[in-house]
Amino acid sequence: MSPSAHAGVDVGGGGVRVKIEAGRASAYGEDAAPVPRERGRVDLHRLAARIAASVEEVGVDRLDTMAIGVTGLPGLVREPGTLWDALRPRFGLGALVVAGDMVTTHVGALGFAPGVVVAAGTGVITLGTDLDGVWNQADGWGHLLGDHGSGTWVGQQGLHAALRAHDGRAGGSPALLERMTALFGPPLDLVALVYESASPAHCLASFAPSVAEAARAGDPVSRRIWTEAGRQLAQTAVAAASGLEPVFSWGGRLFDAADLLMEPFQSAVSALLPGARFAAPRGTSADGALALARAAADGSLPPRHPYLYVFTETPAAITPTGGPGAQPPPRTR
Repeated sequence: MSPSAHAGVDVGGGGVRVKIEAGRASAYGEDAAPVPRERGRVDLHRLAARIAASVEEVGVDRLDTMAIGVTGLPGLVREPGTLWDALRPRFGLGALVVAGDMVTTHVGALGFAPGVVVAAGTGVITLGTDLDGVWNQADGWGHLLGDHGSGTWVGQQGLHAALRAHDGRAGGSPALLERMTALFGPPLDLVALVYESASPAHCLASFAPSVAEAARAGDPVSRRIWTEAGRQLAQTAVAAASGLEPVFSWGGRLFDAADLLMEPFQSAVSALLPGARFAAPRGTSADGALALARAAADGSLPPRHPYLYVFTETPAAITPTGGPGAQPPPRTR
C-alpha cells in the first residue's frame, strides 16, 4: 500500500512554491514567475495550471490532500472552489484547502498556536489569530494602497532615492542610482519597464536586494529605508495583536535581510507593546500549507471563511459561509 501523499503550495508575489510529502519522502518545486492576474484579481484557472505543472515537475501525479496559500485571499480571489474543480480530478484529491497566504505563513511560523505573524515579501500582510474566533488582519492592501515596509515598498523607496540623485534633488543616493542603472538601464528605460509591466509591484520589489546591498556597503539613505521598513512592519504587527497574547513571528523572503530589518522591527514592536515576545519561525509558508494539508487528511480542520476554505467530496463541507454545514464567521477587524 503506497503512503499517503500531501502537498503544500505557497502562492505569493514571488511565484509558486510546492512542498510534497509522501511517507518519509519529500520533494520541493518552485516557479518564480509572477502570480497570474486578470483585472487585478488572481486568475485561478491559470494558477491551477501553474500549480499542477509545478507538482508534476517533481514527479508526482497523485495526491491525497493539498493545501494552497494564495496571495490576495480574501479580497482578490473569487470562487476559490475553482481550484478544487481543476485540481481534484487531475490528482485524485480527497480534500483541498484554500487559504490566504497569511494563514499558511502563520501556521508555518507558529504551528497552530495563537499569535501575530508578519508575512513580508513582495507585499506585506499581517495576521493575528488563534485560528478560531480571533482573526485580525492588518495591511495587505496592495502596493497602491498599502504594503508598507514590503519588498515593493523598499524597492520603490530605493528607486525614489536613485531618481532624486539623478535629478540633483535633496535626499538622493548616488549609490542607489549606480545600482538602478546597472539593473534597469537609464531612467527612461526604468519608467517604461515599470509602467508597462504586467506586475509593477514585482518589478519594484526586484530592486529591494540592491537596496540591501547598498545598505550593507554603508549607504546611509539605504540604511534609513530598511530601518523605516522595520518600523512600518512593527506598526502593522502591533495593530493585529488585539485580543491575543503578544507573541510575534514573521515569514516571507523580505526577512532574508534580517541583518537590516530585524533590529528595527523588534525594537519598534517592543516600544509600542512592552512585554512583546518574539518567536523565530518554525518554517515557511509552504511548510504551513503542508501542515494544513495533513490536518485536512484526518478531518481535523474546520473551514473559517473567508480566510480558509476546505473542499471535500462531502457537499456540506464546501457550502459557503452562512449555508448548511458552514462554520460561524470568525470575528475580524
